[in-house]
Amino acid sequence: MFAYTNYLSPIGPLLLAASELGLAGVYFAEHRHFKGCDGWQRDDGHAVLQQTILQLTQYFAGVRRTFDLPLDLSHGTGFQQAVWEALLTLPFGSTASYAGIARQIGKPAAVRAVGAANGRNPISIIVPCHRVISSSGELTGYAGGLLNKQALLEREKKAMW
Repeated sequence: MFAYTNYLSPIGPLLLAASELGLAGVYFAEHRHFKGCDGWQRDDGHAVLQQTILQLTQYFAGVRRTFDLPLDLSHGTGFQQAVWEALLTLPFGSTASYAGIARQIGKPAAVRAVGAANGRNPISIIVPCHRVISSSGELTGYAGGLLNKQALLEREKKAMW
């Protein structure tokens, strides 16, 4: 059972979801792999969701660079979870390639699979899949839309100065 609430971020509305283990989803309105919230319960006062709103607000204001939230990454395969854990190591304002993430998790030939797992990351922004780009430096693929990926990277770059 997931609790959910909505958050109007500076780059558009986000749907936030939490399980009993922690934050389980941050979804853009146009999120490609979002399956809907049938059976979920709206809970605008949920402690983890309120904490997420506070930290996202700080992030978008440029005063937070890391998140300190309990996460529920249990809704993916073992491979996906390994990729998502690797994403958590990417520093604010930096980028990495899909090939680099594949090497980091010990699967250097799994570049396409890393891309697929990156795209299935349910906790956008917090688990920073937007920081993964192609080896050529191009912005490719983002379940929340390339414009949002670009906006997030530009915000982080600006906050670095």
